[in-house]
Amino acid sequence: MTTGASTSPYPARPRRSRLRTFLPLGVAAWLVLEIWLLTVVAGAASGFTVFLLLVAGFVLGSVVIKRAGRRAFQNLNEALQRGGAPSDSSNGGGNGLMMLGGLLLMIPGLISDAVGLLLLVPPVQKALSRYAERTVERKLRSAAPGTLGDAFQQARMRQPDGKVVQGEVIRDEPGDAHQDPRPPLTR
Repeated sequence: MTTGASTSPYPARPRRSRLRTFLPLGVAAWLVLEIWLLTVVAGAASGFTVFLLLVAGFVLGSVVIKRAGRRAFQNLNEALQRGGAPSDSSNGGGNGLMMLGGLLLMIPGLISDAVGLLLLVPPVQKALSRYAERTVERKLRSAAPGTLGDAFQQARMRQPDGKVVQGEVIRDEPGDAHQDPRPPLTR
């Protein structure tokens, strides 16, 4: 005979993150705001003016994406010829942000066009890339063992001369003494 609380056969569901909760609401609010602003501008100017603005944003966005993609491809080719990794130090990490700005320009809407144009400004690109780099570093440092962030942290381990060390990380934990040893890694 056992006593105590009965356990449920179903494990407890993890709590939903804030991003998964509020992202759909944010996207819906953004779409409603875009449509409202387009109708306001169309009422103030004309529908043809709004159409020309949307077409100009699409054309400008496609040109920006093509230019940033070409620059990223040239950067990759130069890095492969040098035998190193591609670096974004020449443009402050702006290829990805330029592509995002071009994509936002291509999306119909005046708010997305304004944000896309803002992402094309070099000081904004540098500030955003520094912020994103600090955020990623902080998240990787606080990654728990066995998570995806921990895997990225382990993949980034390098020797002092810059070469990547291939291998498997094996952690000896106090309760792991009774397990069979792993076979050696050979090819």
